[in-house]
Amino acid sequence: MNRLKIIAIGAAAALALAACGDDAKSDGSADGALNGAGKTLNVLMGANTIYPQQQKQWFTDISNAFKAQTGAEVKFETFASANEELTKIQTSVVSGQGPDIYALGTTFTPTAYSTGAFLELQDADWQKAGGRDRFLPATFGISGPDAQHQVGIPFASRPFVMAYNTELLKAAGIDKPADSWDGLREQAKKLTTGGTYGLAVAYADGFDPWKFIWAMSVQAGNPLVAAKKASLDNPVTLNAYETYLGWLATDKVVDPASVGWKNAQAIADFGAGKAAFLPMVSASSKVTLDKSQVAGKYAYAVMPTIPPGQTSRPSGGVGATSILSGDNLVVAKYSKNKDLALAFIKLITGAEQQKSYYRTFGDLPTNAAAAKELQSDPALAAIVDSAGRSAGTPFNGGWSKVQLALLNVVVQSIPDLKAGKVDEGHLKSLVGAAQKDAQSAVDEAK
Repeated sequence: MNRLKIIAIGAAAALALAACGDDAKSDGSADGALNGAGKTLNVLMGANTIYPQQQKQWFTDISNAFKAQTGAEVKFETFASANEELTKIQTSVVSGQGPDIYALGTTFTPTAYSTGAFLELQDADWQKAGGRDRFLPATFGISGPDAQHQVGIPFASRPFVMAYNTELLKAAGIDKPADSWDGLREQAKKLTTGGTYGLAVAYADGFDPWKFIWAMSVQAGNPLVAAKKASLDNPVTLNAYETYLGWLATDKVVDPASVGWKNAQAIADFGAGKAAFLPMVSASSKVTLDKSQVAGKYAYAVMPTIPPGQTSRPSGGVGATSILSGDNLVVAKYSKNKDLALAFIKLITGAEQQKSYYRTFGDLPTNAAAAKELQSDPALAAIVDSAGRSAGTPFNGGWSKVQLALLNVVVQSIPDLKAGKVDEGHLKSLVGAAQKDAQSAVDEAK
């Protein structure tokens, strides 16, 4: 019996037991008014490694606001990696207990949906969450397999872009960042001099490396998963790995120390003026960069959309500047506090809370009214552009494991990178193993 079937069976049994013990009035008083006194709402979110203290304060502030509104306590827990995120979904689904609300990366929504363990939103649910029309239509792109079957409520939008040091580019006679990955590499070589490198890249980050491989692959016409078939071992994807790893090992346009960097360290390095380009960052970097040495000396651009080895995008290639990125909120079916959960979601997706969240963390609002107020900010022009040119990852229940397989190739390549090389034979072996893992995940998915 495959693992997803085990999860589904466990979920069904656990949810049946939960339904037997659920009180239809548990989230409201006899007259229907929401009353959460004496109840605790459990919320799982990703740990913000860039702004940990601000996140801790946000937890306190939003908990206080919700308690004042409903009388309910809110308890937050966090996950620090994609592996931990997947494990939490699996264990909670099988046991039928855990968080009431999960704030999941958008790419994990298909996995959550495939388990059948999360609330499929009906009109009444949307009304309790503030209404479907409060959200930007584009943010629903990966809320479910179609508009009639959605589990994800958009919370934060993080289209990826590239920051660049305007002074360094001007001094080198470069008008603007290249629109091809090969062109960017050549610019990075020109800008690597003395203690300054062309690129700041976080090779040890637990979330970002696979996104480079995905982008280069879909731009070259390989979607990685299509019609129940994984294609990680496609030559253009192997070339994507060689390009990404080669920036450090072959091209020498990345600080060798970046082999151990997380995203926050790459942002700090760019903020210190030590790199010309900072690819694969979101608007969340703006909060840090505006307080750094490059404040007023940097700008954002969309990332290249022409794949490695090409001077134009080939037929079948997708001009994706970013994954459809951000966070979706999903509510567990086993929760005995569904109305409270939807009320909490209504609170944090309201216009004022969304604007406050943006000012603190830099994540773009999914609330349409809040987003409209930011459209006139010229500093966000490239980010808004990227949001419109983003593409969704495959809506397949096995995708979370596919992206982990993509990431694992980079993780397993770290020893070679530390030695300053890309071993083609070893890389092919790693990609071959990732292909097997990915195909297995796709086969198991419902």
